[in-house]
Amino acid sequence: MEKQKFEAVLTLLIPQVIRLITEHYPYDEVTASREFYESEVYSSLEQENTKVWHLSPLTLFNMFDEEKKTGSFTFPEEV
Repeated sequence: MEKQKFEAVLTLLIPQVIRLITEHYPYDEVTASREFYESEVYSSLEQENTKVWHLSPLTLFNMFDEEKKTGSFTFPEEV
């Protein structure tokens, strides 16, 4: 995928994931953003070759939630 298109996809996905985090955690938007950007899920999302970018915001949130609760996460079979 072209770099600009990839960045556009991230620009659409990330706010939706952060919104889900604020709905499920006692975080404000700034804290939710920081937590997500520091997560391994986000690190995977940043790498185009992982194909994590094509997952839904809800799936990405669930991966983030799993990482917060267990310290790691598993990739869905659809990746």
